[in-house]
Amino acid sequence: GIYLAALLGNGLIITAVACDHHLHSPMYFFLLNLSLLDLGTISIIVPKSMANSLWDTRPISYLGCVVQLFLIMFFLSAEYSLLTVMAYDRFAAICKPLHYGTIMGSRACIKMAGAAWASGFLNSVLHTAKTFSMPLCKGNVVDQFFCDVPGVLKLSCSDSYLRMVWAVVISVCLGFGCFIFIVLSYVQIFTAVLRIPSEQGRHKAFSTCLPHLAVVSLFICTVIFSALKPPSLSSPALDLVLAVLYSVVPPTVNPLIYSMRNKELKDALR
Repeated sequence: GIYLAALLGNGLIITAVACDHHLHSPMYFFLLNLSLLDLGTISIIVPKSMANSLWDTRPISYLGCVVQLFLIMFFLSAEYSLLTVMAYDRFAAICKPLHYGTIMGSRACIKMAGAAWASGFLNSVLHTAKTFSMPLCKGNVVDQFFCDVPGVLKLSCSDSYLRMVWAVVISVCLGFGCFIFIVLSYVQIFTAVLRIPSEQGRHKAFSTCLPHLAVVSLFICTVIFSALKPPSLSSPALDLVLAVLYSVVPPTVNPLIYSMRNKELKDALR
């Protein structure tokens, strides 16, 4: 049911943005890219787990595990980069409205979206290569319903964790940089919105930002808690819940969050 909801919601947004010329603007262009990434994320994870459940089987081939981990890292990393770009789009629209058309031209939007996809690809190559370059000396059972980096690292020799340090440091620095950029963008956005004299103008400005802020908060909070939770809290049940929260829930609820307060998108869907 969750998978069908994600397919329907994201599919409708992609169709509406692609077919309705009223939605051919930077904000909806990035939303289309976000829906594509959401579809990719949930399609890598859920169908395989459904097949395992229906056929009462658990194995995944070594190559299948490599591909699954690579694609999950790719889609999640690219989505985080895209959410950063979308924060900049909202900043330009509200804080620099007179220059918005120049700043967010079609060529600039394509370059920004391309950079988000490329950063996801490079981050995925880095982590996949480092993860599977380690000897797996603690069995072959991944304690998760899909192949992720923490699950595979638990199977490697303890001293081999040092090989991942620089890859993790690079990812943490880039991730923290994106997080700071998003926070600073929204500080300036809210400062500019509060200066708008009319209540209707403030409401309209907030309505374009709140969906993106909700999606960012859901995605970042679950990923950060999953990555930084203390070992004392680690358990198979908690790891499962956190994995579902950052990999399955956002692709399902993102279309709902964006369509609830968006009149243009509702009209296009009708």
